[in-house]
Amino acid sequence: MSETKRIVVKETFFTTDQTRENIDSPAVWHAPDGRNLLFATSKAGHSVNVFDAENGAMIRRLGGLGSELGQFNRPNGVWVVDDYMLVVERDNRRVQVVYLPTMVGIASFGEEQLGKPYGLYVKPLGQGEYEVYVADNYETSEGEIPADKDLGHRVNRYLLETAGSTADAEWESAFGAVSGDGRLYVVESIYGDPIHNRLLVAEELEDSKKGRQVKVYDLDGKFTGTTFGQGIFKYQVEGIALYEMSDRTGYWIVTDQGKVENWFHVFDRESLEYRGSFSGERTLNTDGIWLSQKPLSRFPHGVFYACDNDRAISAFDLGEVIQGLGLKVEE
Repeated sequence: MSETKRIVVKETFFTTDQTRENIDSPAVWHAPDGRNLLFATSKAGHSVNVFDAENGAMIRRLGGLGSELGQFNRPNGVWVVDDYMLVVERDNRRVQVVYLPTMVGIASFGEEQLGKPYGLYVKPLGQGEYEVYVADNYETSEGEIPADKDLGHRVNRYLLETAGSTADAEWESAFGAVSGDGRLYVVESIYGDPIHNRLLVAEELEDSKKGRQVKVYDLDGKFTGTTFGQGIFKYQVEGIALYEMSDRTGYWIVTDQGKVENWFHVFDRESLEYRGSFSGERTLNTDGIWLSQKPLSRFPHGVFYACDNDRAISAFDLGEVIQGLGLKVEE
């Protein structure tokens, strides 16, 4: 296929329109009892809204404005791993851990280090332990991007330990290049690939030389010298998701967030080479995305979820996306 192939894919469904909510990022929990729940952070509603992941019907709302556990203040990034949901709260300057079987907030961390956190990636370590990487878009007192010398803690790393409905986290390190191509100017979305020892960081700065690209670190926090996507992204680089095939192969999907046109660019997992792009019929201005490869009755090859213009979450048949671009589908 042509490496510049672009297709339009019709959305399978949208969640309830919540224009006033300022919806930001989705995540999915496949519960042990068979439920499939879709979560979406609401920045204006200070909540996490819960939907049926197979049809988009709203089920309930978690939270409300506040600083206690179970409350949120401008929740942004969200991640689900095992029976836990981690929610980044920009204005509480923390990450809150919710125990999903009870939907109760059980812990928070990051208050002492984080200035203006947005996105996160969670790496399972086994036996209830996880490494959590949190992107921090702290600014100067004038609201500007810090000087290069002050960009050294754009990402904070924590060790999270859990046991049932208890959790505790400890700060491990912070990192970010202060010179060269690895400098992180405007950060939000990050995603790791332990097999290739990579942490992808979306550089949101809308600058053709310094921004509009993905910068690749290793999981220890060192810039690898690799960037990709320059010349492909036209707007703001946003959500990142990984479609896994074998232990090493698959595809990265990265959002090119635009209000008039909105694309999801696909790159090879190993080589990082561009493989094509897709858009929805309606979906625009996408912030967060989430990919689930678990077969569901309506989605035998999995689902790709995307924020639609701050108002809803759209769902795409993942098999239709991958096959439409002429790529391989996981067997």
